[in-house]
Amino acid sequence: MTKDSRHMALSILERINNQGGMLDTILDEFYKTGALISKRDRSLINAIVFGVLRWQGKLDYIINYFSKRKINKINPSIKNILRMGVYQIIYLSRIPDAAAVHSAVEMAKASGFPWAAGYVNAVLRRTSREYDHVIYPDKDKDPIGNICFKKSMPEWLMKRWVQRFGIEETEALCDSINLIPDISVRVNTLRSDTEKLELSLKNDVDKMGRTQYSHCGLWFSKPKKPISEIDSFANGWFQVQDEAAQLVTLLLDPKPGEMILDSCAGLGGKTGHIAQLMENKGKIIAVDMDKKKLGRLEMEMDRLGVKNVNSMDIDITEQIRKEQFGEFDRILLDAPCTGLGVLRRNPDAKWNINKQNFTHYQKKQIELLNNVVRLLKPSGVLVYTVCSMEPEENEGVVKEFLNNHPDFAIDKNSGQLHGKAVSLIHEDGFFKTYPHKHNMDGFFAVRLKKIEDCK
Repeated sequence: MTKDSRHMALSILERINNQGGMLDTILDEFYKTGALISKRDRSLINAIVFGVLRWQGKLDYIINYFSKRKINKINPSIKNILRMGVYQIIYLSRIPDAAAVHSAVEMAKASGFPWAAGYVNAVLRRTSREYDHVIYPDKDKDPIGNICFKKSMPEWLMKRWVQRFGIEETEALCDSINLIPDISVRVNTLRSDTEKLELSLKNDVDKMGRTQYSHCGLWFSKPKKPISEIDSFANGWFQVQDEAAQLVTLLLDPKPGEMILDSCAGLGGKTGHIAQLMENKGKIIAVDMDKKKLGRLEMEMDRLGVKNVNSMDIDITEQIRKEQFGEFDRILLDAPCTGLGVLRRNPDAKWNINKQNFTHYQKKQIELLNNVVRLLKPSGVLVYTVCSMEPEENEGVVKEFLNNHPDFAIDKNSGQLHGKAVSLIHEDGFFKTYPHKHNMDGFFAVRLKKIEDCK
């Protein structure tokens, strides 16, 4: 790993700690100015950044265990240098311990703190010799502490999960979140089919298979080149999309010729899926308040060959007039949320979210539902979904919505879900997925309709 690459990994971690923001966006911005970075270095930067964020709680515990200076007293830059060093020692077997220690010491020398190099050297050398002997909180006496540090999770979240799921299931959930997930993609049937895509990807990936629940998905691991450079991607044959997200659109069940509102469209993952299920017939209004995201959505629709999408930058937290849009056959509300269901892919989120965020998001989710429902045709379908497994953002939002709209009820129709996927809809009509149970992101969704249309 080159000096510039080490410093880039450190800069990315520091930016996340200091400024926040989405990890994928931050990485994209860094790589736009890093054209000379080799593929090997880029891969290692990603491994270290994601790895440090995924295991930050455990890394900090180990640093604290071997350091005379307590973790909360360590300069933030030095702390990240130590995290990078400890992560490489424990998790990256292809990097010799001596190389990990040396690179960290060199970064510490450049940090401007005279004491840092010797301190970093001492902590990492001791870690290298003794990390197998670290004593964690006793599982019987302090089960929450044991999970927090061994599984690298925030304490407040573990208390919630243990109360809901119990110790064993919480450990299984944490283990699944800490695994690096395969890449899931959705076949774009406007331009290809599953068999053609499998053949085209055969030489570009290490392993590949079909998703278990979505009939239009594939998974693969270790692509041999960046996905953007794979021919079938450039030709618009697939979109990168987790299997759970694919199932949400199948639950919506859009039909050719309908009017559909994708009310928080983002980068267009579900928009593209809606379009292919509609066979490019009918009209989709894709709404988001972020113009940059809509610009990327429009480029994505062009790559996929989607012709029936109009994008609009509108803040749907404000009152929406029917005259502005008309009425829709189906509305998808993929609402802003804590994102605690996608920690496998966004490990930084678990350190940025706290329990106070639930009140903020729940209020916004209810507000959005109340706004978009006015645009639904009398016989229409509204699907509310979030990438969260938390009750406040799931059942709590639906309960409040139904209290505000007594003329609506949960529609237990499974849409285009079939086979095993139907089992993901519970008796109460709630669609739920969990990483440790279904090997996909944690999602919640529900279909809502007028009461007379649910009979």
